[in-house]
Amino acid sequence: MKVTNVERIVVDVPLTPRQIKISEREVYNWGIFELCRVTTDAGLVGWGETVIHYTWARVTEASAQRVIGQNPADLMNDDSLGAGLQMALFDVVGKALGAPCYRLMGPKVRDWAPISWWSIDADPDDWAEEANEAVEKGYTSFKIKQRPWWDIFAQVEAIKWVVPPHFKLDLDANGTMQNAAAAMPIMQRLASYDIVAMFESPIPQHDILGNRQLRRVIARPIAMHFGSPPYITAVREEVCDGFVICAGKSLVMRQGLLSAEANMPFWLQLVGNGLTTTWAAHLGAVLSHATWPAITCINLYSHQLLTRPIQVVGGYNRVPEEPGLGVEVDEDAVERYRIPDGQVQELAKKGQLYDHPKRRIICTVVYPDGSRVYLAPMHQGYGYFSAGHGPAHVQGVRLEAWHDDGSKEWADLFARAQQHPVRSREASAQGAQP
Repeated sequence: MKVTNVERIVVDVPLTPRQIKISEREVYNWGIFELCRVTTDAGLVGWGETVIHYTWARVTEASAQRVIGQNPADLMNDDSLGAGLQMALFDVVGKALGAPCYRLMGPKVRDWAPISWWSIDADPDDWAEEANEAVEKGYTSFKIKQRPWWDIFAQVEAIKWVVPPHFKLDLDANGTMQNAAAAMPIMQRLASYDIVAMFESPIPQHDILGNRQLRRVIARPIAMHFGSPPYITAVREEVCDGFVICAGKSLVMRQGLLSAEANMPFWLQLVGNGLTTTWAAHLGAVLSHATWPAITCINLYSHQLLTRPIQVVGGYNRVPEEPGLGVEVDEDAVERYRIPDGQVQELAKKGQLYDHPKRRIICTVVYPDGSRVYLAPMHQGYGYFSAGHGPAHVQGVRLEAWHDDGSKEWADLFARAQQHPVRSREASAQGAQP
């Protein structure tokens, strides 16, 4: 069996209405996928997908050309091909053998894979609505992005009242709690909530002494991205209880096996839609310590691009037994959301990827005393707060979005904030003269 063609299709799948609002500041373009449709001389077709603005590796034209004329089984373990193409090769090889993808990876250890709901940081009411929907859709956990520009206690309280007792939250601060001294009182108070299950990267992962100190006093598991600090250091220094694993198939398997050797659980963080969520389930089926709920972000999307949507039951989705990935792509939906090839190719000539226009928003951190910090773009806030330029938490803090209103005042502040966060003591963002 040889690969005869690799078709790369760019689609723009709308996020859900609530996520359109929540995600506008940072992950507004995660609905842009490149689908890989691999055709073979045996008449079999394999599918894979890549979130082109968030992935462990994009597919390149050189990768696509490299597999033409080759047996897909010879190349499918090569992570350098990129997310969607590797996935599609596994899909087509599984179909050729009449075997589900997990049988190409190792012995099966579970029939159902754990999965979590996900959201970027948001207003407490929006998160409560997300959590309520997660419960309705069969989820039992919700990974949320803890940030110093929101009152995390108000957010947890809002969720607590709309979910059953067994529902859990995994809090990911992405290192913004700065250091052990700043993080410890916040984490100890959060650990008093039964709903809080674990913490991810509360402070920078390279802070070995600080993370070790936190792990010894916080009565919840602490997770870190695999590889930072190096695996041997993480295990020897006991800086975390488990890992976050995000990579191609071969590296995922290696990291998963190393985690098992240290008896440390992990979750798979493979962001995507229906195909990626299915792919994560196959990997989770053979990795003994993939016991923490996977993060795929499938809940963000208004359509899974599958003919039969994935169902979550008690926080788990079933590992398919059908050949290949074991799911059928909804090709009508693909055509409905497809971006014209000419438009994609014209951008490629300029070395650009298809994208949405960048959001022109001033993100305003509002403190209870009326002081403000203006950020444009939002990602400025990560390094700014991680470096200690603002408190790790303030009760009552919130984030406001000031959209481009065409005013000179907005334009002047936006230009200044793009250079560096701007502070103000004014009581109102609009009309302020910081």
